Amino acid sequence: MSVIAIYEEAVDAIKTAILQSQLDAVKTVNEKQLKLYYGIGKYLSFNSRNGFWGKGAIDAISQRLEKELPGLRGFSARNLRNMRTFYEEWAFLDYDGNYSTLARNALADAVASNSDDPTAQIWQTHLPNSEDFPLEDFLHISFSHHILILSKAKERDERLFYIRQSVSEQLSHSALKKSIAADEYHHQGNLPNNFAGTMSTGRQAIKAISTFKDEYLLDYINVEELEARDAADVDERVLENAIIHNVKNFILTFGKDFAFIRNQYHLDAFGEDQYIDLLFFNRALNCLVAVELKTGKFKTSYLGQLQGYLSVLDGFERKPHENPAVGLILCKDINKSFVNYVIQDYTKPMGVATYKTSKDMSEELRNALPDIEDLQKLLDTDTIR
Repeated sequence: MSVIAIYEEAVDAIKTAILQSQLDAVKTVNEKQLKLYYGIGKYLSFNSRNGFWGKGAIDAISQRLEKELPGLRGFSARNLRNMRTFYEEWAFLDYDGNYSTLARNALADAVASNSDDPTAQIWQTHLPNSEDFPLEDFLHISFSHHILILSKAKERDERLFYIRQSVSEQLSHSALKKSIAADEYHHQGNLPNNFAGTMSTGRQAIKAISTFKDEYLLDYINVEELEARDAADVDERVLENAIIHNVKNFILTFGKDFAFIRNQYHLDAFGEDQYIDLLFFNRALNCLVAVELKTGKFKTSYLGQLQGYLSVLDGFERKPHENPAVGLILCKDINKSFVNYVIQDYTKPMGVATYKTSKDMSEELRNALPDIEDLQKLLDTDTIR
């Protein structure tokens, strides 16, 4: 090995160690901060809710903290109340049969709150705990993520979904806000499909169902340009081009583990030229994913067209180690009951989803989106904070 190669190897090893150490430090700091906020929340809860303190106590405490610790950030009166909410929402609510565990923890916290040492009252706090509780994910996301989830999602499973999603998809605060406003929790697992009857294993079918949503938000589509066109095929090309120009955003919308291959993917079999609107590869499913775009309401003919594409993909494009290709039709409107009924007669794994553009969004969802001039910056720099 040359001297230069030795130096390069040493630099790479040290650089990797430094970056890993920095990442571990950030995770540790966030975990300790959340435990501190949770303990302070408990301390504030037991003293303010039980009448030990008078009105205005939290405001007064915040002001004193600012005076005694100049430059201290994150301990405004509002944030102290958020800490109290953070503790109370997880400690006292009856969640689907887990109340006994939570009640025992709350009782133990109450005993600790009678300690003569106020600092011990803060640190002697039980974090949420049950067999299905993702404690590692819980401690991984930021406090602002937690407060957003608690304020917008009221059901336990919904909250856990957004906690897990924030970690697995590395959602920034703005991306999480958008996900909650789009109600992605209730759009999981509702895709009309035939996966159970067409995939080799039940596990693969369940994985496919969880991979796709029944509705996608394409907020960057130029609705005016779409409406100005008359021909449906031209409309679909405009829709396709808008997705291609925003492919990074589309993949973020689509979900994790998708790799974009190309648009208008050419299939040449038996002298017949065919073109798939969008072709992806999904690492989790280990298969090609063909997406067909339709600007109108669902038609049964779309399924036959897509099944033909999947047959050619499996016969001519699929690698030996890959699973059979999966197809997705994206259209503006569907009758779910009808689609679920007719799709069962097809032998290739397919699903049908709808999409919304900015024109279709609720006011809450529009408010959750970043300004247009900030969108590109967010896409380029968004990470968990």
